[in-house]
Amino acid sequence: MGRRTAAVGLAVVAAAIGAAAALLVGSLTGLGDRTTTVVESAGPPTTSVTTTLPARRTGAGFDPETLYAARAPGVVTIYANLGADGQAQGSGFVVDDKGVILTNAHVITNVAESRTNVQGARAVYVEFADGERVTATVVGWDLFSDVGVIRVSPKDHALDLVPLGNSATVVVGEPVAAIGSPFGKQTSLSVGVVSATGRSIDSLTAGGFAVSNAIQIDAPINRGNSGGPLFDGEGRVIGINAQIQSTTGNAEGVGFAIPIDLARRALDQLLRTGRVRYAYIGVSTQDVTPGIARRFSLGAERGALVTQVEEGSPAAAAGVRGGTRTEAFNGKDVTLGGDLIVAIGGSKIESADDVSRLVTTDLAPGQTVTFTVVRGTKRVKLDVTLADRPG
Repeated sequence: MGRRTAAVGLAVVAAAIGAAAALLVGSLTGLGDRTTTVVESAGPPTTSVTTTLPARRTGAGFDPETLYAARAPGVVTIYANLGADGQAQGSGFVVDDKGVILTNAHVITNVAESRTNVQGARAVYVEFADGERVTATVVGWDLFSDVGVIRVSPKDHALDLVPLGNSATVVVGEPVAAIGSPFGKQTSLSVGVVSATGRSIDSLTAGGFAVSNAIQIDAPINRGNSGGPLFDGEGRVIGINAQIQSTTGNAEGVGFAIPIDLARRALDQLLRTGRVRYAYIGVSTQDVTPGIARRFSLGAERGALVTQVEEGSPAAAAGVRGGTRTEAFNGKDVTLGGDLIVAIGGSKIESADDVSRLVTTDLAPGQTVTFTVVRGTKRVKLDVTLADRPG
């Protein structure tokens, strides 16, 4: 988060210390050192990125002291010179023996100051747990998943690698530990539990896109924690600490981490091509619950109801239909008349978040996938050829 807060209602503050004023992102997301999120996957990265470890235990045996001793040497403090946009400070962690370091995009770019002309830092420095500082180069960043990648030379400092885990298996209540540099206080430890999974948080990209499957935690994270690792009980990274929800700009027990599965996809693409691509279908959707389905005879108890189809989008070309009217149900507006998405390919769709998550993490531009929709009393299959997300 940077030193910026959004003083309107509840502000989501990015966890890096920066030098500018508040930036509102979607639902009041105030940034400090920059943020983003997600990407399309592809073959193996060009460097030996630490791979997923076996399924972990949860609960009993959580030992923060031992975890900290083992993992703190692989966590670094990042200082970025943003030129006219000031300075930023965040955190990061070493993921391979060639010096690759994962962090947040908002730590190493000026996105908090300029949404329309995002530039990388003019200079980046990495400070290790022993106090030694070295120069780093920016590999790239992804503003959707708020993932940034930098690299240091292994000749400049010995490297302690941090193993990546599996965010898909995270469960509410499991213990977690965050290591980072809040307010510049190097390699600080905070602990807590996962307080929710599957959260949607605003990304920094235009178009109202959201990051799905964010991990909500009650472990305190503050400005300067941005880009630092969120560990499971066995010391594997399950997320990158990125945002807090706060009325003060400081930790109030509601923090959010970018899921490591999403971050890994961005990392792979940035290492391979220097940019991240996302699939795009061009629809807006809303959740359907059994109560809504019964009230309006929608033909399926759950799914994603298409409220709008963008003109010229892949969905429009495939014949997906958007809503035509809005009615109220139990104090909530429901847009009716559009298709109800119940499956994409072989995956069942039960909510609007399911659509966002699947398109963002599992599908790629240029791919043709079959959407199963309920239209009136019939189930219709539509082949949608995905495009690159605009912007």
